[in-house]
Amino acid sequence: MVYLDYSATTPVNKDVLDSFNKVCLEYPGNANSLHKLGRESYHLMEAATKQVADLMGVDSSEVIFTSGATESNNLAIIGSILKYKNRGNHILTTKLEHSSILETVNYLEKNGFVVEYINILENGCVNLDDLKSKIREDTVLVSICQVNSEIGIRQDVSQIGKLLKDYPKIIFHVDGTQAVGKTKVNLDNIDLYSFSGHKIYGLKGIGCLIKKKHIELVPIIHGGKSETIYRSGTPTVSLYVSIAKALKLALMDFDKKYHHVEYLNKYLKANLETMNLVNINSNENCVPHIVNISVKSIKPETLMHALAESNIYISTKTACSFDNSMSLSVYELTKNKEIASHSVRISLSYLTTIDEINYFLKILKEKIKELTIDLEGII
Repeated sequence: MVYLDYSATTPVNKDVLDSFNKVCLEYPGNANSLHKLGRESYHLMEAATKQVADLMGVDSSEVIFTSGATESNNLAIIGSILKYKNRGNHILTTKLEHSSILETVNYLEKNGFVVEYINILENGCVNLDDLKSKIREDTVLVSICQVNSEIGIRQDVSQIGKLLKDYPKIIFHVDGTQAVGKTKVNLDNIDLYSFSGHKIYGLKGIGCLIKKKHIELVPIIHGGKSETIYRSGTPTVSLYVSIAKALKLALMDFDKKYHHVEYLNKYLKANLETMNLVNINSNENCVPHIVNISVKSIKPETLMHALAESNIYISTKTACSFDNSMSLSVYELTKNKEIASHSVRISLSYLTTIDEINYFLKILKEKIKELTIDLEGII
């Protein structure tokens, strides 16, 4: 099997799974209980929280565990916009965001809030002049992903955060789901930051929202104080430990892992550039872990299933997209409907080998030839 869909989800690191299993078996107490077993679970939860906080460069009180990045994004956006609705009802974001951002702001727009989209430059980066021009007296929230999930465009969120410091009433949320473990993260100028365990070789069902101390939120899950006042429910300590372990391992040997992926990226792109009908959509501003391409005349789903016949797995758009329409992210970058309607995503990992890339390239050439011949026969 050649797995090239790491941006959809990553395989669980065995050490992470071992930690999860150990907690499940040896720490049965509810962390909210006052007896000995409950206290043991509570102290372990505190240790996991501190580890995440230390690795992210924040205080333990600023860590909120969630079920994943989708919940983190919903809590960040809905929770902040409701808490600070006295400041206004204006939200700024981009069309490069994940569906858990776009669908959330769409929901808010239907309920009386105003959403505007910041223009991007030709290289995919946020147009800072356009951002400044769209800030209004009633702007409450700016939400921008650090790394786009389909193309891999990397935004300079530190620079954007510095710009927004001139507007102290505006909350800055960053979706870091595709950034953690792939690029450097600095939260100095960021108010809210989301990420997920299953993107960093952890388990599904656990994520995190970093909420700076000066920010308050209205909870979206009610039921009383638990691990935090911002999210009710019995603390899943085993999952908290698992994401703490996954984050630690993801950041370990970061430069070595990054350079390996960077080498694979350059090799892959150099070979893709020689292929007829292939257009590379990812550019120099993208993380090396994501390579988005369009193959003219071949539907993304057709190509994906054809490669799967040879045990190669890539994706069309993001795994959370709800339809088969064109990629909004690719269209926003290229302004070309044909390219946006034929895009697929290849995502790499430090686990990916050069042999896997060579096999993928070989099969891709064969499948493109087969599929275009079939099309010629039909047309």
